[in-house]
Amino acid sequence: MDAPEAQPSKSASAGSELKSHGMELVKSWGPMLLGLLLIRSMVFEPFRIPSGSMVPTLEIGDHIVITKSSYGFRWPLTRIPMTALDVPARGDIVVFVYPGSDTGDLQWIDLPVPPFGTYDYVKRVVGLPGERVEVRDNVVHINGVAQQRSYVDQFTFVDDGCATAETKRFVEDLGGIKHDVLQEPFFGKQMGDFGPTQVPEGHVFVMGDNRDHSADSRVWGFVPLKNIKGKAQFVWMSLQGCEARDGELRPRALGVPRWDRAGVDLN
Repeated sequence: MDAPEAQPSKSASAGSELKSHGMELVKSWGPMLLGLLLIRSMVFEPFRIPSGSMVPTLEIGDHIVITKSSYGFRWPLTRIPMTALDVPARGDIVVFVYPGSDTGDLQWIDLPVPPFGTYDYVKRVVGLPGERVEVRDNVVHINGVAQQRSYVDQFTFVDDGCATAETKRFVEDLGGIKHDVLQEPFFGKQMGDFGPTQVPEGHVFVMGDNRDHSADSRVWGFVPLKNIKGKAQFVWMSLQGCEARDGELRPRALGVPRWDRAGVDLN
């Protein structure tokens, strides 16, 4: 009499079905996910504004789109340049990897997951390679020339903890690029004078538009061109994170859409 054939165990059968199901998911969703990663790596990337360093140009809770090829192309899924990188124009708003946080080979990989995620900042380009930058009494000087600005009005700044501060709003003409900047009215709250200092080749000098509430090149130095991820183009969505309760502003769990911010051009 022939011996009965061995039957596969239930656990082996379940494992085979799970593996088959996993392969089907990879086949179905893998190409789409890879395509999305390639678009994010080479074309555009969304970025959320978490702090008030760029108020009033960018509000806390703004979601912006940056173009990844504005200053040169990178190899797919990496931050490695294909060719020499272009220097941003003065006044450009850029998103970049915080200088000093990009050590190690893994930081050259451009993926939005640990351990490849980067510590990103957004600021305005003020000084270009080779230029001498100085800030005196909150007025920017480029190669000894003061950048003109004019007073507009009082502006109430609301920070990420929903605390308020009364500031002065100016329109600054940064080499032909006009934009709003904020300044603390009290000398003791203003950032001190800076420079003069020369911007090294291959780097830019950046500042936040909320001049006395911004840690920028005045604090931690210049930004290497290789660290710049892209140029900010427009706001595609904005969520207000504070609401008035009991006579004061308090954080709210879910943001309320600010429809008037959608589509704001940042160029």
